[in-house]
Amino acid sequence: MNDTTQLAYCQLTPTDELAVQLLRPRMPAVERTLHRAVVRIVWPVQPTVVDAREFQETAAVVVKLFAGAATELSRIRATYRDLL
Repeated sequence: MNDTTQLAYCQLTPTDELAVQLLRPRMPAVERTLHRAVVRIVWPVQPTVVDAREFQETAAVVVKLFAGAATELSRIRATYRDLL
């Protein structure tokens, strides 16, 4: 079983969303050394189609999402060093 923490989320298009999540094993610290925390990127099931005129804005949203997720993961690491 895992504890899931949403690191970042965005709505790419009216139908597509993208999420970055931290999954931490829910078990005693001794066993956690064998089962490390992982980052899961939840992509849309189908390809995302974006008008070429809107691509730069969409790309910027994706970059901002990953930057935000990386920042949030760093904050969690600094606060809960023993959990990662």
